[in-house]
Order: sequence, then C-alpha cells, then structure tokens
Amino acid sequence: MDELATNLIRPDKYQVFLMTCPASLPLSFASHPWFVANKKGVVTRWGVGWKPERYEAKERWGHLSMDNLPPFQGLRVLHFTDKLLWKSSLIKVIEGDENSIAEKMVKFIEESPKAYPYKDTYSFLGPNSNTYAQWVINSFPELCMRLPWNSFGRGTNWKSETK
Repeated sequence: MDELATNLIRPDKYQVFLMTCPASLPLSFASHPWFVANKKGVVTRWGVGWKPERYEAKERWGHLSMDNLPPFQGLRVLHFTDKLLWKSSLIKVIEGDENSIAEKMVKFIEESPKAYPYKDTYSFLGPNSNTYAQWVINSFPELCMRLPWNSFGRGTNWKSETK
C-alpha cells in the first residue's frame, strides 16, 4: 500500500474513505469518486467504471467492482497506459468501532452489489461513478458528505431501498 494508506488505515477500526481524482483524458475536467472501506484491517476499494473490463477486479457486478485498482490509486491519465496516473484526493473519512456509523457504512457498501440499481448501466452524464457515490452518500445523510461540483451524474434523487 502507498504512504497515504499506511498513514490512514487503522487495523482496529471501521473506516470509509471517500476518494476522488480527475477522470481520464479527455474527460479530466470531471471528477471520479470511489470508496475505500476498511473492515478492521481488511481494505477494499469500491467504485463504478466506464469500461470495467479494462481493469482486473477481485469481483465485478456489471460496472460496479471491488478492488479493480489499489485502494488509493488514481485513474490512468490516458486509457492506454498505466505509466501516468492522476493523484487521488481524500474528501472525507468516517471512522468508528463496533455499531458505529462507519461499520454500518462498510456493511452497506459491501452489500451494494445486491441493491445498487444502476450496476448494469453507464452513461457519462449518469448513472456513472458519481451516481454510485451519491447513492451511498444519500443513504447516510447525517454525515453531510458532498461530492465535488464537477461530479457530473451525481444527481440528488437516487436513494437506497435498503439500509
């Protein structure tokens, strides 16, 4: 894991990191978010991708995948090379112990392949990676999490049916 992970991951806690980086060129004006979930030292990356088959993933459900890239790694700047990567940015960290909102959020994200309604659909204007991130965020309004202004497709009407 990289330096960011080493400094932030707490093996005795539940943590959810909301990460973002620019989308790959030519869409780099838009943001691409994903979640890193830490379940007491078991770290996974969750997000939606445009061309999911371009990346190996531990598991995949349509466009939604787990561990398609290292947890804190940004996207490729150019689709055809792994040599140039966007720097990732941390938007927010949620942390807690047993029965905390962080634990509930980790469980929610882990269950999202069963509940996320747009896992088999992708469009640049949405649903897309921003739609997924906003869908998770909408399920935890008490956290007051917000995606960047350039998170096209985030909408505000996507709500979870489960919690």
